[in-house]
Amino acid sequence: MLDSPVSQNARPATLDAIDISILAELERNGRLTNAALAARVGIAESTCTQRLRSLRDRGVIRSFRADIDPAALGLTLQALITVRLGTHGREQIRGFEQRVRTLPSVLTAFHVAGADDYLLHVAVDSAATLRELVLEHLTTHPHVRHVETQLVFEVIEGAGMVPAR
Repeated sequence: MLDSPVSQNARPATLDAIDISILAELERNGRLTNAALAARVGIAESTCTQRLRSLRDRGVIRSFRADIDPAALGLTLQALITVRLGTHGREQIRGFEQRVRTLPSVLTAFHVAGADDYLLHVAVDSAATLRELVLEHLTTHPHVRHVETQLVFEVIEGAGMVPAR
């Protein structure tokens, strides 16, 4: 959620064509076995294992996880909620972020620049639950000045980060 910001000291990783190929294959299917991944990329399994370890150790691959459809859990209503804080001190920001981390409806939260301070992507089971989230958990936070909610009609997946070769 809020734990993976763009690092202030981040430098682009040095990636060669094999690394890019590994990332592209994993982005398409993160469940590939090492043997299948090595075959698709055209390298030995031992080399593939070493490359994967290096990509994880360098923070290029942050995690492996299941991409769960919220609707399968009964969370059929998604929304984007912009939040504007009244004050912007470190303590206020930390306090708000701690509150957001405790809300199970929040899929992703972005600390953003512009008129608003945060963009929250949430999934809930009903309009009533969305209303409760906004009125009971966001607008009651002492540092929140403004909240605006937009309903999501459809989620359209992008092509991903790694260019197809």
